Amino acid sequence: MQRLIPTLRNDQVDEALISVLNSLSICAKEISFRVGQGDLAGVLGSTLDENIQGETQKKLDVLSNQLLKDILLESTHVRAVASEEEDGIVTGAAEGQYLVAFDPLDGSSNIDINSMVGTIFSILPTPADNSGDASMFLQPGRQQVAAGYILYGPRTMLVFTTGRGVKMFTLDQTVGEFLLTDADVQIPLDTEEFAINMSNHRHWRPEMRRYIDDLLLGKDGPRGKNFNMRWIAAMVADVHRVLCRGGLFTYPWDGRSHSKPYKLRLLYEGNPMALLVEQAGGIAHTGQEAILDIQPDDIHQRISVILGSKNEVAACLNYLEGSQTA
Repeated sequence: MQRLIPTLRNDQVDEALISVLNSLSICAKEISFRVGQGDLAGVLGSTLDENIQGETQKKLDVLSNQLLKDILLESTHVRAVASEEEDGIVTGAAEGQYLVAFDPLDGSSNIDINSMVGTIFSILPTPADNSGDASMFLQPGRQQVAAGYILYGPRTMLVFTTGRGVKMFTLDQTVGEFLLTDADVQIPLDTEEFAINMSNHRHWRPEMRRYIDDLLLGKDGPRGKNFNMRWIAAMVADVHRVLCRGGLFTYPWDGRSHSKPYKLRLLYEGNPMALLVEQAGGIAHTGQEAILDIQPDDIHQRISVILGSKNEVAACLNYLEGSQTA
């Protein structure tokens, strides 16, 4: 099995980008160890603080965020980083060619119950004007030069794309290296599986409720087949399942709050996952436009997300456009 750096070189990835991805792999190993230690290392539980999103921070959120900042900003190739846990950006090397946005520990509500969590990352080119402020990050997702996630589960996996398809690496604990275990991930076109937080059903738009209701009717409904629902409450884990065996994942518009009708963040959740899904043959959409086409207006901007198997996402979009069935 190939190791990370030789695989990237075989794909003719720029050496500076290889260095940044290698830095992320170093972070992954350290965070994986801390997650695995849990109570033994005293890293479970919440702090008394909230992040910029107004969410209570877990101890591992804070630790993971600091590790990523420290290691990435040591690189001469990183101009700045943006994190879910930071109000603004943190600048690094003045001549750095890349910007890195990340969610340091997605699904952190799962930490204390020993369930799956992960790190999501997006790498953008430093723009020509190199302003040094947050505006550098306000680039559409199609500008990403690499994107991916690290999944901390029974196995620690690094999944990413540099625009040449999606690759999966598994951390071999015996040698401490990520080894290539899937060189060309492809999402099946069709599926009988979906992931959504059903507790929010009453808050969705009528069209989304109708779509989900028809899935639940199974073979007796207009879709004519039975669907299974899966929900891990960590985007990184739910999207990993989609990449491995197909499915649809959605976190749609929610009418409870006019100021925050969307849950997921564009720069470090929506965009990297959308690039992975498109590279693997799927669709990633908001219900109004392709996620990767959005022009960001804030580093913490939130969006609606519908992604996964091409034909099922298309079916969902048909409902949202007013069609009764697919």
